Amino acid sequence: MSSSGLLWSCASQESKPALLLLRRALVWPHPRAGQAFMLLWVSVLVLAPVSGKSANLILQAPPFVFEGDSVVLRCRANAEITLDTTTLHRRGEVLSVSDESSDFRIEQASLKDNGDYRCSGFKNGCCSYSSNTINIEVQELFPRPVLTASLSPTVSGKSVTLTCKTQLPPLRSDVKLWFRFFKDDDMLQLGSESFLKIPTLTTRSRDPPYYWCEAQRGSSGVCKQSQKSQLRVQIPVSRPVLTLSPHGASVPEGHTVTLTCKAESGSFPILYQFLREEVVIQKMEPTQGMKSVMSLRAEHSGNYYCTADNGLGAQRSLPVYLTVTVPVSRPVLTLRPGGALVPEGHTVTLSCKAERGSPRILYKFYHENISLGSRSVLSAGGVSLRVTVTVQDSGNYFCTADNGFGPQRSEAKSLSVKVPVSRPILTIRRPRSQVVEGDVVELYCGAWKGSPPILYRFYHEDNALGSSRVYSRGGASFKLPLSAEHSGKYACEADNGLGAWRSETVSLDIKVPASRPVLTVRTPRAQAVEGDVVELRCEAQRGSPPILYQFYREDNALGSSRVHSRGGASFKLPLSAEHSGNYSCEADNGLGARRSETVSLNVTVPASRPVLTVRTPRAQAVEGDVVELRCEAQRGSPPILYQFYREDVPLESSSAPSGGGTSFYLSLTTEHSGNYSCEADNGLGAQRSEVVPLSVIVPASHPTLTLRAPGAQAKVGDMVELRCEAQRGSPPIWYRFYHEDVPLGNSSAPSGGGASLNLSLTAEHSGNYSCEADNGLGARRSEAVPLSMSGLTGSRSGPIATGVTGGLFSTLGFGVVALLLYCRLPRKAGGRPTSDPSRSPADSDVREPVYHNAPAWLDLQPVYSNVNPKGGEVVYSEVRRIPQGSKPAANSDSVLGLLRTHLPSHGQAASHRPSDPPGSSVIYSQVKVACPSAYVAPQS
Repeated sequence: MSSSGLLWSCASQESKPALLLLRRALVWPHPRAGQAFMLLWVSVLVLAPVSGKSANLILQAPPFVFEGDSVVLRCRANAEITLDTTTLHRRGEVLSVSDESSDFRIEQASLKDNGDYRCSGFKNGCCSYSSNTINIEVQELFPRPVLTASLSPTVSGKSVTLTCKTQLPPLRSDVKLWFRFFKDDDMLQLGSESFLKIPTLTTRSRDPPYYWCEAQRGSSGVCKQSQKSQLRVQIPVSRPVLTLSPHGASVPEGHTVTLTCKAESGSFPILYQFLREEVVIQKMEPTQGMKSVMSLRAEHSGNYYCTADNGLGAQRSLPVYLTVTVPVSRPVLTLRPGGALVPEGHTVTLSCKAERGSPRILYKFYHENISLGSRSVLSAGGVSLRVTVTVQDSGNYFCTADNGFGPQRSEAKSLSVKVPVSRPILTIRRPRSQVVEGDVVELYCGAWKGSPPILYRFYHEDNALGSSRVYSRGGASFKLPLSAEHSGKYACEADNGLGAWRSETVSLDIKVPASRPVLTVRTPRAQAVEGDVVELRCEAQRGSPPILYQFYREDNALGSSRVHSRGGASFKLPLSAEHSGNYSCEADNGLGARRSETVSLNVTVPASRPVLTVRTPRAQAVEGDVVELRCEAQRGSPPILYQFYREDVPLESSSAPSGGGTSFYLSLTTEHSGNYSCEADNGLGAQRSEVVPLSVIVPASHPTLTLRAPGAQAKVGDMVELRCEAQRGSPPIWYRFYHEDVPLGNSSAPSGGGASLNLSLTAEHSGNYSCEADNGLGARRSEAVPLSMSGLTGSRSGPIATGVTGGLFSTLGFGVVALLLYCRLPRKAGGRPTSDPSRSPADSDVREPVYHNAPAWLDLQPVYSNVNPKGGEVVYSEVRRIPQGSKPAANSDSVLGLLRTHLPSHGQAASHRPSDPPGSSVIYSQVKVACPSAYVAPQS
């Protein structure tokens, strides 16, 4: 749409009369306008000034005026007064005159309508009246809009969203704004939406289009336009051109020169820098444009450059040389009497003086950009101006000095005409609806009327908190970090030296967050023991109730309790071993939970009844072994002290600092046999183990062999007793007898002591004898004992052979019995028989035997029958086990049953042998004959 087709435009609006005189009833075009008008005047009447006595003439106006508002000023006289003429004044100037009391209206208020208003009335032939003064400040309805794009920088080929940004004040948030978007002179969109989506340029044109927007109140209200902006694609910056303004190579000192740096092409943003003689004098941010304004001095002469950079490579301009001349200096404005506050009606002298500058100098005085007068001087020195001030004379004053090189302006001086302060209003600005200890609240005190500076004081329950002096319109703030003691009533006071006014009180209630609680563990004794009941006590010293207390063990919740008054909460806990650990509690009253410090609780467990274990290196404890006594309690808090006992006599004690058991090592002797026990104690009561018996076995010592004969000299046919005895050794002891290392027989000593073997001598029995003692812990051999006999003749060969045969049978019988008992003995002792492979034949030395009477031969004769084996050099012993009740009559006391000896035989006798007993079994043992060549067959 072209600009010619626009419905409305900020630039096309025509100015309308600022003030209308309303002489008759208003006609409202909107059906609800009359209601709005009545509401407006209700507001005005409430906010009209109130004095101590009734006024003859009152000027009324609305409390808030914004741009575009239609403002009605109502000048009303007392009902008893009839005025002929009514006049409206603004800043001391007459705006309108009426023949009767009237309402005055400002159609569309603007900033130029700011100022003090009053009305006056005249009654012909009587008197004149003047109303109160009302200050009207027209507030900006909304700021100038800003056009923004959604992409920065804009990328070629992409779409971009243009947004027209502005903001309505809270009191006019219901006002509806209309927005227009333009591209050069064409309008792109009209409506209530504040954004527009457009495509970007695909190529960079020589003269890119300008975009801008307008925002307007309704169809004919306040209208404001944004700055024009261009959308560009990314193009490297061209070489910039530096220009000076004003133009020319010579500029007076003190004048302002504008350095303008411009690159004809290049994508925005562009960073410009200004340099003098290679020194950077100013760097412009991309948003600040491309101009630098300088107030020159004589030393500023020199070469100037500028650079332009948009991130695609910096470019530098050609140099420009500048010469500085000396103009008039900046004047100084002074006010007398000194001070910014002057009572109304006083006279103020304004003096303006420039310290440097060529004559002639023209001085001018200004009040808020309105000229007050001027004066020219031909010499050094300043000029003065006297002014009698009123309230309307408050504001900023300045002066200018000009000697042909351009006017110089002084700094502004502020002048305030004092007006008594009104009653202030205290407002408490809170960060939340319910203020909490630790919050920072802002106490704001403002008086809507009164000349600054105004001293504001803040009070809590009539106790001064602080003060602040404000030198401009508006109130003062006081920030207060809250604590529990700050609950109560607050007030403020305003004073500008013409009387203090106190505000109404405002109440403030403060809630206190729960402080960090303290956890206490109460135990029934100095040390917490398993089975005790402990009390966990949690208490926060500060905090508004109700408070929820929660108890934790290793961050695992145990329980909770809500307390509705001051004080803490408790939680009782029966202890077990698993309850050792770190405990904490938490307090929460809805303003944030606080956790206490952790408290360690070590639950001590009494030592359980220990178990004593005796560890031996073999199945049986043997003298000389080292045994380990191990005592251990399965439960109990360390350290545990262990005590070992033998027959209730203490042996040793040992501590286990980390728990577990302990050991005690003992090298065994025979005295160590007995009952052992141990005791565990960790300070909560000693516990005794069960008794463990220990029996120490002593290995058999070397035995001693003794030969006992009936006479001084052993002879064939004598009965000799072989006595073998070991002095030490745990019973039972098994003894074996040897003749030239050939076994003769065995005998057991179940209760200790020695054993004997009776032998009927034959000629072959001469030689060395020895014996062996064995109690399952290793066989020990005696020293060899020699035996020699006398009186050997040929006529005795028969009896001798018979004796030898009988002795041999007896020896074989004893050997079989010894073999059976020896096989049973290791099973009882927990081991197996051992032999001594290192045994050597007995010593050949002849010793004198000891003799004693032997039992009859028949008592030693076994039951036998001759056997004729195929070989003549082997004698077989046949041993049968006979069931109970079938024992042979020849040897009824034998526990082994029937013993038969089979000797080599010739002739008929070999075929006759007793029959085998029924139910008997045969065990064969092979024994070689000692002298087979001397064997003589028995006589028939």
